[in-house]
Amino acid sequence: MFARTDRLLLRPAWAEDATALAAGIADEAIVRNLASAPWPYHLTDAKAFIAATRDSSLPSFIITRRTDGAPEVIGATGLARTDCGEVELGYWIAKDHWGQGYATEAAAAVVEIARDGLRLKRLIASHFVDNPASGRVLEKLGFEPTGDFACRFSKGRGQASPAKLFDRTFRAAPKLKLVPQMIAA
Repeated sequence: MFARTDRLLLRPAWAEDATALAAGIADEAIVRNLASAPWPYHLTDAKAFIAATRDSSLPSFIITRRTDGAPEVIGATGLARTDCGEVELGYWIAKDHWGQGYATEAAAAVVEIARDGLRLKRLIASHFVDNPASGRVLEKLGFEPTGDFACRFSKGRGQASPAKLFDRTFRAAPKLKLVPQMIAA
């Protein structure tokens, strides 16, 4: 599955992306805000991420910035099923690209796929409380705080830390009422 936005191309990660992926995520400021990425992050970790088996019904993308030349890998985003069976949105952006709206743009495409393509009724997301920028991204995407907090483990931190929980429920589109019309012959 692929998705395109004004500035980005979201696509599956390929083996040849490992070096760029490792370079983009290998920053403690990024990894500490993710659940499953280890710190320090190495090329072998990027290769393992690319090779990992995922739920084929849920998209997982690397985020590439469209340029006049070759696209530039700047992050990753996707959906994953939690242990409880809920579908969760996740994302990260390379530090050099923070503050430019890429996380919101990429994650908005994934939310649209979840709503319109996969017809999901609800998504969940969270952010560590010491990463309020991620909370702002979630709010821009229409997620609402649930009012709950949970201790979430981060491999990069090597410990559990408090996270603020969000969800987004998709409203069903109103059903169209078809009205027969007489057409003059």
